[in-house]
Amino acid sequence: MRTYDFSPLYRSAVGFDRLARQLESAARSSQENGWPPYNIETTGENAYRIEIAVAGFSPDELNIEAKENSLTITGKKAANDDGAPQKTYLHRGLAERDFERRFQLADYVVVKGADLSNGLLTIDLQRELPEALKPRRIEIATGKTLIEGETAGKSDKAKKAA
Repeated sequence: MRTYDFSPLYRSAVGFDRLARQLESAARSSQENGWPPYNIETTGENAYRIEIAVAGFSPDELNIEAKENSLTITGKKAANDDGAPQKTYLHRGLAERDFERRFQLADYVVVKGADLSNGLLTIDLQRELPEALKPRRIEIATGKTLIEGETAGKSDKAKKAA
């Protein structure tokens, strides 16, 4: 396993500490066991989808929490103490272990919804820029102001009135 040292970034860059923490977190999380498997896809210019394989989990055993720029999905398997006799497995290939999966979200990315179908948990995300950050067209005025309130290219109404 390879580890990365981000301390030079802290020494030479001011204001990038959040980015460095995200890089460190990504490096740590890539070394995890990788369970459950997941996909991240783009579904539009500012739309994304995360699909997580959670076969055997019911909706009440899953929790999705969005906090600041972090999305956390946890699965806690309910105890099988329903009075049924304990099962004896010859082979157990279906993982029924608890998990926690974290994703770092970019600024202004919000969770739009989640769905559990056929063992796949699908989480839809959308980047929603505030109006103040969206590009806007600036109108260009023409004509020079000669006298306060009047311009060099008077309108027809102004010429008739004069």
